[in-house]
Amino acid sequence: RHVFFSTKSHQKIAFFLIMFFCISLLCLVAEAPLSQCDMAEELSRQLEDILSTYCRESMSDDASSLPNGQSHSLELNGLTRELDKPAEGKVNGANNGVEKEQKKTQDKKKVKGLGKEITLLMQTLNTLSTPEEKLAGLCKKYAELLEEHRNTQKQMRVLQKKQNQLVQEKDNLRNEHSKAILARSKLESLCRELQRHNRTLKEEGMQRTRLEEEKRKEVTSHFQVTLNDIQAQMEQHNERNASLRQENTELAEKLKKLYEQYKLREEHIDKVVKHKDLQQQLVDAKLHQAQELLKESEERHDREKEFLLKEAVESQRMCELMKQQEVHLKQQLSLYTEKFEEFQTTLSKSNEVFTTFKQEMEKMTKKIKKLEKETAMYRSRWESSNKALLEMAEEKSVRDHDFEALQGKVQRLEKLRRALKVERNELNKKVQNLSDPHSGTAGAPTSDPGTDSPSPQPARRGKGSAHRCTGMKQRCSPSPLSPSASSHQTISRQPASHYSSAG
Repeated sequence: RHVFFSTKSHQKIAFFLIMFFCISLLCLVAEAPLSQCDMAEELSRQLEDILSTYCRESMSDDASSLPNGQSHSLELNGLTRELDKPAEGKVNGANNGVEKEQKKTQDKKKVKGLGKEITLLMQTLNTLSTPEEKLAGLCKKYAELLEEHRNTQKQMRVLQKKQNQLVQEKDNLRNEHSKAILARSKLESLCRELQRHNRTLKEEGMQRTRLEEEKRKEVTSHFQVTLNDIQAQMEQHNERNASLRQENTELAEKLKKLYEQYKLREEHIDKVVKHKDLQQQLVDAKLHQAQELLKESEERHDREKEFLLKEAVESQRMCELMKQQEVHLKQQLSLYTEKFEEFQTTLSKSNEVFTTFKQEMEKMTKKIKKLEKETAMYRSRWESSNKALLEMAEEKSVRDHDFEALQGKVQRLEKLRRALKVERNELNKKVQNLSDPHSGTAGAPTSDPGTDSPSPQPARRGKGSAHRCTGMKQRCSPSPLSPSASSHQTISRQPASHYSSAG
């Protein structure tokens, strides 16, 4: 049993050494990811800051935007202005030539239309006989023009409101576009940092794997040497235990033999003492009978007594030696029991160390699982940020198309506004000219020589009114994107119908 326990204890010690080296390897491996986790946490924190700041800015801009469409942040407005300056310059440079050509053509058409309208008005006035009728016709024409002027003013107010709303929306879209550009630049820089960090992590991982492979080889070689030493020590202990067991069996056999000899010696002494007692009785009985043989018997008795005393002394000496051997054997037995207790204490300590090692292993597995979960979470966040970036790019392209369409609409509305303004000024001039009585009387005789014959005047009036209607239709042709084209067309048709009826 002693040998069996010693081999088991050596096996446990060897297993403990193996697990200790494994723990050292795991500690070396676990020291590496701490810096990597810190860097990953830093990058994720930057990404969350970017998203939170830009989302908060967009919400605050939607909630607290100024009435003219400008946001409170001066830096963003300045940045958007700087970004939009080259684009606006290009658009204005391209549109200036087109606007000049359109203005020239419109001025020519207006001059032609005004000349035709004046000639038609003069012809209608010439058809009237009395000046009261002429004045009534002029008043009627003035009332129609005044009505048309009011309608154009109403339409102009509506168009100005729409223009202000469109300008507001344009400024908001510019602000959002600048914010999206800033967020995209920050996200691109963060993606570059992530890629750089991934490259450094890969390089560090390769270097660490090489170093850990070298360390593992060193540890395995050292571990193999220690295992060989442990095996040699176990063989030595086995041999020593076998020799001690053999000595124990030999000593036990010797003790048994000595005990048997001691018992035999005591029996022999008892028998001798009894025999001597009988002889003494016989001697006492024969003392009276054999006085002559008394001396001889006494001498023989003395000799036998001395012999017995010597034998008793020798037996006592042998008994003391046996007692000493017994004490020595008891001491050896106590020493062996102490060694066995020490061995049991070492076994209990090794068991405690093994339990602590097991607990540390469980903690390490929990940490590894936690790190794997964190890596999965950061990967999902990175994928979601990429998706958000793609969605933002798509939204940017859609908003750019909408912005271009809105710019076209604004330009067309500005052109319509200018045309309406010019028409209003011309109508005001006409009204002023018509309201002046001196100009009316002066215009009547000048129109008489212009007519060659009185008979074809109605036909000429019809042709002039038709030309005037076509000119008005060409001037006020509705654009496909202007919402007030139909109303303007109806307004422009009213004078034509009036003049045709008058003709």
